[in-house]
Amino acid sequence: MDLPTRLEKYAELIIRKGCALEEGQELYVSAPVQTVEFTRLVVKMAYECGAKHVTVNWYDDMTSRLTYDYAAPEVFETIPAWMAERNNSLARNGAAVLDILSVDPKAMHGVDQQKRVAHIRASHKAMKEFYDSIDFGRTHWCIVGAPSEQWARQVFPRLTPDLATKRLWKAVLDTARVDADPCAAWDAHRASFDERKAWLNSQHFDRLHYEASNGTDFTIGLLPKGHWEGGGQMGADGSYFFPNIPTEEIFTSPDRTRADGIVYSALPLVHNGSMVKDFWFEFKNGRVIDFGAQEGKDVLEGILTTDENSCRLGECSLVPFDSPIRNTGILFYETLYDENASCHLAFGKGFPDCFDGGYEMSNEELLEAGVNDSATHVDFMVGTEDMNITGIREDGVEVPIFTDGNWAE
Repeated sequence: MDLPTRLEKYAELIIRKGCALEEGQELYVSAPVQTVEFTRLVVKMAYECGAKHVTVNWYDDMTSRLTYDYAAPEVFETIPAWMAERNNSLARNGAAVLDILSVDPKAMHGVDQQKRVAHIRASHKAMKEFYDSIDFGRTHWCIVGAPSEQWARQVFPRLTPDLATKRLWKAVLDTARVDADPCAAWDAHRASFDERKAWLNSQHFDRLHYEASNGTDFTIGLLPKGHWEGGGQMGADGSYFFPNIPTEEIFTSPDRTRADGIVYSALPLVHNGSMVKDFWFEFKNGRVIDFGAQEGKDVLEGILTTDENSCRLGECSLVPFDSPIRNTGILFYETLYDENASCHLAFGKGFPDCFDGGYEMSNEELLEAGVNDSATHVDFMVGTEDMNITGIREDGVEVPIFTDGNWAE
């Protein structure tokens, strides 16, 4: 199948399955200017699938970098009223949301992290209606990748820019299962998660213990009313959509007050255009009490100080080392892909859909029940080839979940 045909099928997959766009619905697209050709294809597909109106918010990493470098700190402490109303009104009107990523992993290297933190805080305060609609399943949302030359050159530094971009497009389309009938492939992919989720939910584990030869020795508590999800998300209205294309993870929101021990990274983290390498965290009673990194410690500090709960965990995700994305042999330098090549944890916001009755609860009620609440959500990869994960029930019975990086059974 030639590339133009695959791109068209990818666009259809994104609209029909990722966003699950309904006829007469609005669509809000956030896209970098480097992906203009593919974004136009997505917009065309959205209209062909019955979109009422498509709004595209274009952005450029280098322009954003100039703003961070030159604008005064107070600029980042507020969000323009028109911008907040745009996002909040889109949520109010039931629009679907699509985020097209084409990361430049070094675009924000060395920026003032306090400006980044201030912007995140201000955004979540001013656009609370928008973010709550996403968090509580009232908005269909989807994040996808679209290669640019800057991203491709980071992934394949020894290739010419043109060949690197073509190689990265192939990898993106392969991991998205874009073949003869990608929509059918994703229906089957969704079903493939069901057996694992059912088994994990039937075990009623009280906590998980992680061990690996890199020094990881870490225990994370689970919630009695929490449950495991994966493969996609059921919206508050009962419709089904895929927030991430690709996805290989089964995940839950842990007990925000129970995380103890030390955990080491398995892959680099690219966070908003800044790189973090070879890092670790030490936890006590759910909070990070110490951390370090060979590169990017200031980025970690910014993440952990975003607000009072950003130093606690909102996600625990299981991904076998022998996953389709890991087996590509590619380090994507983009969390959307790399998190699906490794077990991971995430600081910040937890998931209402991973807690019984979570969609009917407020943020405050979920926090009281043990689901973390924060203005941020940052995944970091911890799964190694020799990682063992043991599930421990209330009565102390231990059950192997992962052995040497993969499912134990």
